[in-house]
Amino acid sequence: MSVLEMKVPSPGESITEVEIATWLVKDGDYVEKDQPIAEVDSDKATLELPAEQSGVITLKAEEGDVVQVGQVVCLIDMDAARPEGAAPAAEAPKQEEAPKAAEPAKQEAPKPAAPVAAPQTYATGAPSPAAKKILDEKGMDAGQVSGTGRDGRITKTDAELAAVPALGGSPMTATGARTTTTTKLSVLRRKIAQRLVSVKNETAMLTTFNEVDMSEIFRLRKQYKEEFAQKHGVGLGFMSFFTKAVTRALQMYPDVNASIDGDFKVNYDFCDISIAVSGPKGLMVPVLRNAENMSFAGVEANIKDLAVKVRDGKITVDEMTGGTFTITNGGTFGSMMSTPIINPPQSAILGMHNIIQRPVAVDGQVVIRPMMYVAMSYDHRIIDGKESVGFLVAVKEGIDNPVEILMGGDERKGLGL
Repeated sequence: MSVLEMKVPSPGESITEVEIATWLVKDGDYVEKDQPIAEVDSDKATLELPAEQSGVITLKAEEGDVVQVGQVVCLIDMDAARPEGAAPAAEAPKQEEAPKAAEPAKQEAPKPAAPVAAPQTYATGAPSPAAKKILDEKGMDAGQVSGTGRDGRITKTDAELAAVPALGGSPMTATGARTTTTTKLSVLRRKIAQRLVSVKNETAMLTTFNEVDMSEIFRLRKQYKEEFAQKHGVGLGFMSFFTKAVTRALQMYPDVNASIDGDFKVNYDFCDISIAVSGPKGLMVPVLRNAENMSFAGVEANIKDLAVKVRDGKITVDEMTGGTFTITNGGTFGSMMSTPIINPPQSAILGMHNIIQRPVAVDGQVVIRPMMYVAMSYDHRIIDGKESVGFLVAVKEGIDNPVEILMGGDERKGLGL
């Protein structure tokens, strides 16, 4: 009997453990080589785990388990025959009888040397021993608790979170729905939470604000958007203007483009700009490498490529590490004003917000202009107030007057037209 032990591959150099987010197959299923069998969460990204060979699979870990890189998570019996009528992996979900066909294979396949962890250890909805002890101490019945474990079993966490009904009352007397749902945070979300708390505790974070006039950018986009798209194959968005304005400001104020390493300050002579992108698994920050050397079209093309990878779950760890400064755009969700939090080990972040038509004074006259508030959070341990304010003013100059500041006075040449 040829049984393959599938181990967790390393998603990246600094990652030592992952969490089994979702099994895409069932215990005893027949899987094809290279078929995605699981999604695993690391502290940086969600990755697919493909089958290394074809055969009948035996799961050795459950959803939610945190496993070490190199640990065996499933076995594949390569000698097992494909069940009659079983479709190729891409079509398997469409076959209603596929689970029934897989069941005999599970019973007839030779048992591996190590016993399979039986999912039926507890009856459906029953508490684990640890959970039962906690419920007994609370004087609660298992029927009052909704289980989140496999087959609905009640875990220790479920029991700890279960609320004891108030004295003199009963949950049955409530007139509306009073259900709760407890979901374990993914490794990625837990890591983000840990990093954000550490930023608040370990940095002297302050935020400075300003506002920018988007009139010129609106004009340029309206005038050249079709010609720009035809020539470069991408749209002319706001992010390329802000990225160009930020890289210019970073070169003017190099301490903003720096980080702290113990008792030392590390200055970077390149601008690797992290762009915050909302994806299915949360906020990701892919990096534009050497953004200071990119054209408007180069910035737009790279942002588009990275955003698609984030939304399709194909972004790699390497593409999200090593940034020196971050730009985040809460305005896409309607935010008028916020204090963005630093993305460690960086020392500063720029927050964009929504664009509102507001009355402003221009040359002694009140006019209506598309205005945006911008915010820069920074680590005061390494960046002084003068540098932070000067940096944000430099960004404002580039946005208010992009032709002169960002394009050298020639808008067509600046846009690569």
